Amino acid sequence: METRARSLLKAVLWQVIGLVTTTLVGLVLTGSAVVGGAMALANCAIGLLAYIIYERLWVHIRWGRLHG
Repeated sequence: METRARSLLKAVLWQVIGLVTTTLVGLVLTGSAVVGGAMALANCAIGLLAYIIYERLWVHIRWGRLHG
């Protein structure tokens, strides 16, 4: 088990890695750092929203849960 602070730091760093890589891919594909950055921010926002919805849906699925 890890602390909440460690989990939070890992999540933030993972998001930063995702933002940087998406920005670089956008830069390579479009030739514009601004467009690449906008793509990265849009991806981050959409991904966050999708993840929240995904998690909320899984709350209602009982399959695979261990009770006891």
